[in-house]
Amino acid sequence: MPQLDMSVIARPMASRTALTIAVVEDDPIMGESLVQRLSLEGYRPVWWTTGAEALAGMRGVRPDLLVCDIRLPDMCGEELFHALAPSLGGTPVVFVTGFGDIGQAVRLVRAGADDYLTKPFAVDVFLERIGGLLRGRGRAGAPGDAPGGTLGCAPSMRHVERLLRRVADIDSTLLITGESGVGKEVAARFVHQASVRATQPFMAVNCAAIPSELIDSELFGHEKGAFTGAHAMHRGYAERAGNGVLFLDEVGELPLLVQAKLLRLVQERVFFRVGGEKPLTFNARLVCATNADLEARVQDGRFRCDLYFRINVIPVPIPALRDRRDDVLPLLRGYLKHYVDRLGASVRGFAPAAEARALAHDWPGNVRELRNRVERAVALVDGPWIGVDLLFPERLFPESGAPSAANDWRDPSWPALAFVRDEVEREHIAATLRQAEGQLSKAAALLGIGRTTLWEKMRRLGLAVKEVDA
Repeated sequence: MPQLDMSVIARPMASRTALTIAVVEDDPIMGESLVQRLSLEGYRPVWWTTGAEALAGMRGVRPDLLVCDIRLPDMCGEELFHALAPSLGGTPVVFVTGFGDIGQAVRLVRAGADDYLTKPFAVDVFLERIGGLLRGRGRAGAPGDAPGGTLGCAPSMRHVERLLRRVADIDSTLLITGESGVGKEVAARFVHQASVRATQPFMAVNCAAIPSELIDSELFGHEKGAFTGAHAMHRGYAERAGNGVLFLDEVGELPLLVQAKLLRLVQERVFFRVGGEKPLTFNARLVCATNADLEARVQDGRFRCDLYFRINVIPVPIPALRDRRDDVLPLLRGYLKHYVDRLGASVRGFAPAAEARALAHDWPGNVRELRNRVERAVALVDGPWIGVDLLFPERLFPESGAPSAANDWRDPSWPALAFVRDEVEREHIAATLRQAEGQLSKAAALLGIGRTTLWEKMRRLGLAVKEVDA
């Protein structure tokens, strides 16, 4: 059966239409039922009825999730899974099975599939399962920032998301704060896409990147002849934002004279081009962001007090990644899918030791650091799995012992159990020591072991107290 023509099926929840769900199912009743329900939920379904169709179709389609029946007319789901494995990347895979094939489904999960459902199943249960997988793999909101998705799995980011959704259609100014790299622009784009202004421009301005002598002209525009070199009229960011969103990143870096003009824009909703006499109406919503302490800058005279209170109507603090570790693995897997698609790499995922190291890492560069590490790893990987050495090349770990004749067949890119166990234990002890500020007795209590036992483990794993801040 050819791919289903979805033009005849309504898709009212347009916010999720970018997510493609591939369904491999030979039963016409079940296949059509799943496709119609997926479409109504806002997904973009693609339906194949045989393994051969799926193999051919996957050459031109990179789904966000694959749903596959174990019993197909031309091959079993296990054969199809192994044939598709090189091209799946980080794509979640869910198998549908009858009671008699549960053993095979479990074997597939151990081989790398993500979940299985036993027939018959409720469609709501099916939707809940795939929704959880998509959120867990970062497909819903990261890195694509879709308004129908989520900003993160951690409770603190769920709170931020609820706040942004609540104020999406309120014109009050937002002030998004947080460390460099936490995703302040992602949050700004999220509120733009979740609002009625989503079809209007999103104009992002990095105030720190524009020379101080040009920021006035770039932000508000200038008239022809306003200054030497102004050979034509120039429309600034405030004007080009139209009825959309003007996002001022690093707003604390604005010169004081420009801050005065921004204050008029916020208070009176008007501005003047440089050299202009005609007031122009500002129709966009203003969203500001900073990683600086604006209150401290107000105190030392570098930021206007009146402007601070005008832009800080709805404060939106974004927590650092080290304070929301529930988001680390979804972000890793989401960016893995992004760069696998972009670079055309054949990567299945991260080795367990790499994920353990990522969970223990403090991410001083936040999400920006994580994204850069994943991009580099995908670009340099020469096997199906990304290990610690690629994700954290600055901190190489010793390889496990040489393989014996009994396990010469083992893929050397996949770490041995002993190596993974030691690596996870090492990282957890290091994280606990950081939590305990290097105090062995406190760390031992947190770990539920004796101080002597902790010391012995640290000695065996080559971990000294001074290493905990590394």
